[in-house]
Amino acid sequence: MINIKFYLDKADKNRLFPIHLVIRSKETQIKVSVCEKIKKKDWDNKNQRVLDSCYNQKYINKYLGFLKEEVVKYLETTPHSQHTDVKVKEQILSLVNSRKENSAVNIVSENEVYYEGREKVRFIDLFAGAGGFSEGFLQAEFDKKYYEFLLASDINENCELTHLARYNYQLGLDMEFLKQDITEPNFLDNMLKKLNNKTVDVVCGGPPCQSFSLAGKRKKFDKKDDLFAHYLKVIRQLRPKYFVMENVKGILTKEGGKIKDMILQEIRSIVDLQEFHHLLSFVTNLKKQLGENAFILDCYLLRLQFEKVTDKEEENLKEKYISNIENKFRQLTPKIFDYKTSKTDINISTIRHGFNLLKRATELAYIRKKVIHEKAFCDVDNDFFADNFDLFLTSIEPDAIVEKINRAFNNLKPAEKYRKEVSEIVKALEIFDFSFDECVNELREFSKLVQKDIEFDFILSQIRLYKIDEPFIALASNYGVPQNRERVLFIGCRKDQKLIKDIPATVEEKDKVTVFEALYDLDFIGNDDEKFNYEEIDLKAKFNGSSEKLAKLLRKRTIDGGNYKNGLTYAEWSKKGRLNSRFANAKNPFYVRSHEELDLTLSHLVAPLHNHKTSKQNDDVIKRLDLIRTEGDYSLSKEKLKAHGLESAKRNYNVLKVDGQSPTVMTISDDYIHYANPRSLTVREMARLQSFDDSFVFQGKRSTGGNKRKYEVPQFTLVGNAVPPLMARAAAMEILKNIR
Repeated sequence: MINIKFYLDKADKNRLFPIHLVIRSKETQIKVSVCEKIKKKDWDNKNQRVLDSCYNQKYINKYLGFLKEEVVKYLETTPHSQHTDVKVKEQILSLVNSRKENSAVNIVSENEVYYEGREKVRFIDLFAGAGGFSEGFLQAEFDKKYYEFLLASDINENCELTHLARYNYQLGLDMEFLKQDITEPNFLDNMLKKLNNKTVDVVCGGPPCQSFSLAGKRKKFDKKDDLFAHYLKVIRQLRPKYFVMENVKGILTKEGGKIKDMILQEIRSIVDLQEFHHLLSFVTNLKKQLGENAFILDCYLLRLQFEKVTDKEEENLKEKYISNIENKFRQLTPKIFDYKTSKTDINISTIRHGFNLLKRATELAYIRKKVIHEKAFCDVDNDFFADNFDLFLTSIEPDAIVEKINRAFNNLKPAEKYRKEVSEIVKALEIFDFSFDECVNELREFSKLVQKDIEFDFILSQIRLYKIDEPFIALASNYGVPQNRERVLFIGCRKDQKLIKDIPATVEEKDKVTVFEALYDLDFIGNDDEKFNYEEIDLKAKFNGSSEKLAKLLRKRTIDGGNYKNGLTYAEWSKKGRLNSRFANAKNPFYVRSHEELDLTLSHLVAPLHNHKTSKQNDDVIKRLDLIRTEGDYSLSKEKLKAHGLESAKRNYNVLKVDGQSPTVMTISDDYIHYANPRSLTVREMARLQSFDDSFVFQGKRSTGGNKRKYEVPQFTLVGNAVPPLMARAAAMEILKNIR
């Protein structure tokens, strides 16, 4: 019979009584201080809890309950031979000391010696999610260069919570987090305020591009439509030396490769505002030489200025642009129509009202954004509502408004002598909706008329701010990640920097990290179980005849996965951490459920291991998973599942292979079956397959379902959507090698 209780020890000089945990059995008695002190009047010995009269009773009671639960779990799940004083005390002290160390340090100080003689490269992480890019960049060092983390941004609260816990509280960085939709009008202003005039050298992040389509050709509207354009607005504003944009592989072939070409064109269209005046001066001179085209060239001059202003200034410029065209139309109207016709004709009304709509483009864009949000929230797609929603959204886009105005002009059929003025108005409206590249392509034709096309092309070469090669597919397993995850990387290089065309692999094909290397040391957890401490794994006892073969899979490696006989195994790197000596004073890993708990150190659940919890699976699910695991393939096991009455409507299960890499880690743990046990993976195991260190704790809810998936980002989603840190590290290293 084992008895576990808390008691108050002798008071200190301040009349505070230390709380001790005592474990008694026939063979042994263990006493351990839990490193908390209270007044005697605040202790309820009968119910083994701190009373409400103590100001922090809630957090101490939570901590005591956690300790007792872990002791009970250890004693129930480990062999009786391990229930020695030393072993049990080790388990308790690992939890007590972790919490004590975190509570004792109010401010985490970085290692000052680390910075001596080093050069910092500053970066920000947009669409940051859990922080895969952030983590990988902080791991990277080259030739005494290191990364300083300035800011991360995402719209989700749990992304913010995970970032603040990891980078501000645990590592002690002075990193800012901007929780805001990048499409909101004041996003740039708020970001610049947080950056506080600091220069940004590198921007990383992957704007979701699932709904990318060609400008003016959209048929389906998604709340992610405009994110790429707003990402580029940040690039224009910050002028980083490099930016890395990550996306799904399908972006390369979408719409026959036209989307990829559009992305490259938009990146190459980013102008150097410091050189932009040369282009404006050139067009001004063209206007002097080509007087008959003065109105159209004025339109180009005004349109070009959209490239160099803030959102608010652009709004005013666009209104001015449309007002200029509107004035020209007002002067033309009485020449081609009598008064009555001008007031009643549907074509004239369309033109006038179209001008009004274009002047209200900012307000319409806001309406469009809200409608798209509601459309997504209500799952309006593939139903009787979708077409009407999309027709409305199409109708309020600038290109659709311009198209209707043009159609109205075509219907008017003015007299021959007024057709030039009408065609100029129509052309001016087209220019209003032109991209930068469309503008310069047409201006080149004007420059040829005065034999200035060579000069024009030279000016263009000077004002294009970024050069970029073709995007390339990065395979995660090439960079030490035990996963065959393919992602596309676009790397933009400022014109004064060396062009980066790809990211060299850090691991040879024969040396790739296997699933077994990544997960074997975490395989001490059962069904509906949670562990906060590491336990030893006896391969021989666990795998018997195959233990020698599996042991050979465990290799010594460099930090980025390369074969290195004096290195550490992948599991050892995961436990030790891949961050450098700069963070030698980091706090121990901790977990919180909310921002409120984050601000109260006492509420932090501090332990060596986090996010290692299994789902509760019933007997039928366990039998189903075991049968699929034994067969090694879901499709091959369907007949046997049917025969045993264990069929599943689930589309797919992936059985992990010990000697290979995992498929792409997604956001649902039930998609994967552990190689040795009939169960799905824990958050920590999925994080290992993504190459996150064990000290990186995913905060907040573990999972969610139903409608909550639209706005919640729990731990499993954070992991599945992340960029693998080791892949991000490889990109960060290549930039450090080339940046000037």
